[in-house]
Amino acid sequence: MGELSDERVTTLLLDEQADRLVVRLHRPDVRNAIDQTMVDELHAVCDHLEHHPKVLILTGTPSDRETGTKGIFASGADIAQLRERRRDDALAGINSTLFERIAKLPMPVIAALDGYALGGGAELAYAADFRIGTEALRMGNPEGNLGIMAAAGASWRLKELVGEPLAKEILLAGKVLTGAECLAAGLVTQLVEAERLMEAAHGLADRIAAQDPLAVRITKSVFHSPREAHPLIDTLAQGMLFESPAKFERMQAFLDKREKRDQPDKTNQTEK
Repeated sequence: MGELSDERVTTLLLDEQADRLVVRLHRPDVRNAIDQTMVDELHAVCDHLEHHPKVLILTGTPSDRETGTKGIFASGADIAQLRERRRDDALAGINSTLFERIAKLPMPVIAALDGYALGGGAELAYAADFRIGTEALRMGNPEGNLGIMAAAGASWRLKELVGEPLAKEILLAGKVLTGAECLAAGLVTQLVEAERLMEAAHGLADRIAAQDPLAVRITKSVFHSPREAHPLIDTLAQGMLFESPAKFERMQAFLDKREKRDQPDKTNQTEK
């Protein structure tokens, strides 16, 4: 992976392909709790993808029927570390800074979710552009029960994703959503069998990869721009894309395909 490699990370499993990077959270002994080492290694992933833009697929420990292992995305922040943190640690925005960086990656981020996605694990998933889940998914923010708040994006991202009433029930009353409830709320776009979770994530990545990469990058950036920036930013971005080689190549290919489709079948005419 260039500056990243499996030899240099201890909390993640990496699989880099030409157009995507699969990152599997890997602290199964503590349910993939997000500790400082994982935060640091995810920052290294972001640095890599900021320099080499491609789709990111984030996932956790897969389920395994043969061994009885249940899938899990991330159970939250590492409570042992969290307990020792003080005001200055909170003000440093350890998780919120990382999750905001993930949300702003150049290419789309897909979260493939199975089992628990709680607390910081849920907030990490909220930062993704797409979320795919399983029936076993359990997502929520129980931070209030620990005497703190969900301060790494849930307090504002969740309202944007599911609306104010449900967001308040999750944040203020500790509601944990099932996979079916996540689908009904639009928090995930698809529910699949656990065995098909990565297949579904790669299928979505394939559809993204079929688009022009520059168009995808610019569209994502424009999409997340503040309302007051529109429509000016849309016009400027379109002006850039109108000059891109891919625009001419892809439009010409479309026209050539249409022309070929619309041509009369000369073979059939000769036979007649």
